[in-house]
Amino acid sequence: MDRQDYTVFLHYLKRYLTQPPELPHEITPRFKADLFEKIKLISYCLMPNHFHLMIKQFEKYTIVSFMRALTNSYTRYFNNKYDRIGPLFQGAYRGVLIDNDSYLLHLSRYIHLNPLELFESDEVRPGTRSHLVEYPYSSYGEYLGKRRTEWVHPEEILAFFKTVQKTTLKDMLSYQSFVEDYKDDPKEILSSLSID
Repeated sequence: MDRQDYTVFLHYLKRYLTQPPELPHEITPRFKADLFEKIKLISYCLMPNHFHLMIKQFEKYTIVSFMRALTNSYTRYFNNKYDRIGPLFQGAYRGVLIDNDSYLLHLSRYIHLNPLELFESDEVRPGTRSHLVEYPYSSYGEYLGKRRTEWVHPEEILAFFKTVQKTTLKDMLSYQSFVEDYKDDPKEILSSLSID
């Protein structure tokens, strides 16, 4: 609904994806403090009515615990702020197993292209793909080196590319070019690669 809502969601991501500070022994955290050791956030994008997270888990079912903690915490915040009750999210989250590099790369591009919907609808401001890095609620800024966030791990995707940013107009070996210069519909590409 507003900037604070996005900021709080990002706060909860940080809360679950980083090691909590040392607390006095008698204080027990109200959240699962060891999730940060069991998952890694590869990319994300927050939109007005949905969000995308690319997560790598190191132990079975950790994503279930993470999503439960994240959505429950955010729902409590949202319901309290807007004086509402009941579920906030429609049904269970959708998870897809990424079992090949092609799907991994195309999914990261799809996630980072999501704000184009807002640019096209003028909800944010008119823009082009080159404005994607300015969208503050996506990990694209981390991918291009514009921001450094300890709980976002783009290195797994960036390892496939020669450079992060374009160095020339015809630079096709950079992640930036991979995202911004791609002409096909990323949804169509993903549907052909999807295993669900």
